[in-house]
Amino acid sequence: MSKDLTNSSLDRKNILNNNIAIQGIYEELGFYGIKFDGKYRFTKQQIAQYFDVDIRTIDRILENNKTELEISGYELYTGSKLKAYKEQVFNFVKNAKDKKDVHDIHVVNILQLNESELDSLSKSPQLSIFTYKTFLNIGMLLTGSDKAQKLRSSILDIVIDVLNKKLGGKTKYINQREEEFLPSAIREHNYRKEFTNSLDFYIVENKFKYSQLTDKIYKSIFKENAKEYRKILNLNSKESVRGTMYSEVLDLVSAYENGFANYLKNKSQTLNKKLSLSETHLIFSEFEQIMEAFVNPLQEKARSLMASRDLVFRDALHEKLKDYINEVSTEDFDKFLGNKSMELEKRLEENKEVFKRLKER
Repeated sequence: MSKDLTNSSLDRKNILNNNIAIQGIYEELGFYGIKFDGKYRFTKQQIAQYFDVDIRTIDRILENNKTELEISGYELYTGSKLKAYKEQVFNFVKNAKDKKDVHDIHVVNILQLNESELDSLSKSPQLSIFTYKTFLNIGMLLTGSDKAQKLRSSILDIVIDVLNKKLGGKTKYINQREEEFLPSAIREHNYRKEFTNSLDFYIVENKFKYSQLTDKIYKSIFKENAKEYRKILNLNSKESVRGTMYSEVLDLVSAYENGFANYLKNKSQTLNKKLSLSETHLIFSEFEQIMEAFVNPLQEKARSLMASRDLVFRDALHEKLKDYINEVSTEDFDKFLGNKSMELEKRLEENKEVFKRLKER
């Protein structure tokens, strides 16, 4: 699936901060530049040549996003640092040509350093220098380049591949690595029981009532029914839908299930009868309007988190939620991939005493 991030506000910095992924991008793109002070460096001209744009375009991006690019590694070389860089460039070009090394010749071809450009470089009193991370950052900011668009698509593909390898192919259940997943899953399980009991007590027998009303809740929260959600996340019939949901989504599902269980009970007792499934659908519409007035901010947040995280962590696009795609925070990366993340099995082991107390209670 090709993705254009030009207008999506995805957090560029977080995608680029993964050093393993950047190494994968090095290998995929084959655009290495000249190594100086332990990092690959590029001139403004080399960046413009790669993206097939005018140098003035790079100047505009630099002017409008200078702080962001400086954080990514952009520098203006002058004095002794510029002199050392120039020496490195000329030594690199000379050695590459002398050795006839295929990789180095490939790099020289990309840089397109002809005699005129080398002469201009040698006389320049200052030089805008970009790191590899800054080069990628510009690719995320640049909207008028086919190469930049292809780069954005490649970056997401590579990052997703790296995450899959890092997690042993388990990005489908990356939600379970968050500390809050387990308590949210336990709460949801309890409220689910209240919900299904309410459907049993207050709706006439109908084998479709559980799936249809569950789908009503899902569509109210994130606009997809269970079948659509399964297809997007590529879940088979034996895999749990809720086992893949983030804690914020599970908490909102719990709120809907608990709220509707009570609302249905009150309606049934007021009418002094069990309700038909068609009557219950109408009652749910009433409940949904009331519920949205209270939980709309939480609903908006859940949709945004779900759409954004799934695109970045699972390479899954929720078409009906594409307008909610936003940045994935540094905190989220730490929750699901950093020091705070943990496999569910380890969480269960850590909390086994809690489960014992719950069982005894």
